[in-house]
Parts: sequence; structure tokens; C-alpha cells
Amino acid sequence: MRLLVALAAVAVMAAAVPALAAPDFASLQIQEYDPPRPAPAFSLPDLKGRNATLAELRGKVVMLFFWATW
Repeated sequence: MRLLVALAAVAVMAAAVPALAAPDFASLQIQEYDPPRPAPAFSLPDLKGRNATLAELRGKVVMLFFWATW
């Protein structure tokens, strides 16, 4: 019984090895960008109507939603 469990564990680990490999970007037709570029300086109005600049938010997480805006 232990031998069967050990063989099953080896089979599961052997099947998982390809999943741990780095993605093949060429076959997915995805182009890597290297190096990442910083966002350009810009400002947008916040919810209180004052302009917030990207420089003021340095070091913070910034999430922008441009979908369905005008």
C-alpha cells in the first residue's frame, strides 16, 4: 500500500513539473517589454474637484479606471 501511495505521489509531482516552467511567450504571441517605463507626468481631478498629480502619489498604489469615461 505504501508503495502505491509513493508511486502516485511521484506521478503527481512529475506531472506538475511542466506547470512550474516559465511561460513560452513566443508561442502565446505575447511580446515582453523590457525594461518597464515609468508613467508620464499627468494630473487628474479627484472626487473633491482638486487636481491630483502622479508625483504626489509616488510610493503609493494607484489604480486608474478609464473605461466608460468622457
